[in-house]
Amino acid sequence: MDTGAAAPTGGDFRVLVVGAGIVGASAAYFLRQAGCAVTVLDAGTPSAGASGASDGLVSVGSKKPGFLMNIARNARDLYVELTRDGLLRGLFQQRPTFLFARNEAEAELMALHGRDLESAGVRVERLSGAAFGACVPGVSPAIVGALAVPDDGHALGYQIVDRMLKRSAAHIVRHAAVRAIKVEGGRAVGVETDAGTFGGDAVLIAAGLGSTALAGLGEILVPRKGQIVITDRAADKVPAFAGPLMSAAYLAAKRSADASRRNPVSLVIDPLNTGQLLIGGTREEGLADRETTVRHVSTILREALDAYPPLARRRVIRTFSGVRTASVDGLPIVGRHPGIGGLAIATGFEGDGICLGPLMGKLAAEIVLGRPGSLDIEALSPARFAGAAAGAALAGASS
Repeated sequence: MDTGAAAPTGGDFRVLVVGAGIVGASAAYFLRQAGCAVTVLDAGTPSAGASGASDGLVSVGSKKPGFLMNIARNARDLYVELTRDGLLRGLFQQRPTFLFARNEAEAELMALHGRDLESAGVRVERLSGAAFGACVPGVSPAIVGALAVPDDGHALGYQIVDRMLKRSAAHIVRHAAVRAIKVEGGRAVGVETDAGTFGGDAVLIAAGLGSTALAGLGEILVPRKGQIVITDRAADKVPAFAGPLMSAAYLAAKRSADASRRNPVSLVIDPLNTGQLLIGGTREEGLADRETTVRHVSTILREALDAYPPLARRRVIRTFSGVRTASVDGLPIVGRHPGIGGLAIATGFEGDGICLGPLMGKLAAEIVLGRPGSLDIEALSPARFAGAAAGAALAGASS
């Protein structure tokens, strides 16, 4: 078992990071800041997974109340700090998130969500339908009210990954799918990959869905596909309005897995700085393909037109989908492996990876180094799956 003792921080302490998405790249940066020698291995290329197929929302306003809402507030604050310090300058933009209601039932849900946000220390502004129309010209007059979260923001995942990796100066190995963790004396000492064997003093698994096979804790992850639509530009490099529009149905999906299954489309209309609109999305549990479908794209566009009629003057120029990695219990998985020393895991962020990425990378680096955590994330520990994995292994051995 890992004792959690602090690791040496000189360049002779070698850390292997499996996965070059936003969490792995951020961990590499913070590990290099601590003086470690870092190698990042990816089955493809940096940002080729969910980090490169995301909407870029750094939003506390959209998070499920409780632990995730509180941790997202800390994550958003870290974006602000890293931007102020220069690391993410030019990549992170603060802007409001608008949550809107189309009927009284949705208005009640939105009011509840607003109270939850305020309880978490998040600043909110309540808007009537008319006030919302003044903030977002052209929005449907049928919208009965809105909630603004003014301190949220936006960052493109692939840009954050690129900046973190470049500033880390870590050794990056592309097209090196990790097939196994090498363990000696109960401790991780390297990885076996398609590109050969790499040795290290510690290993961090941040490989999205690929983390399941490497962690050896059973079926801890499920895919959730998301389809997205991109429009042309109304004006070059001028966003259509101040910040993304999220329907109360999006909140319902975040607050309840049952609501997400009943209605896989949760509307978000995101005004990009290019002048385009990014419109999403779906939450299709169990699907890991990259296809887009006429049925879901049509539904997304119909709902978007109802909420924002000026969309009728735009053309769809492309559609794409990404695959989020969700944990089976809805919480990310971040912490020391419960049975193998020197091995840590950071995965299962589903649609919150861009928001949480830099913070989770920082916390994962602290875990790898055996340092006291700057935040209490014990609720995310992989140890919560250890009993189920042992039971499954026992059942398999006796069958």
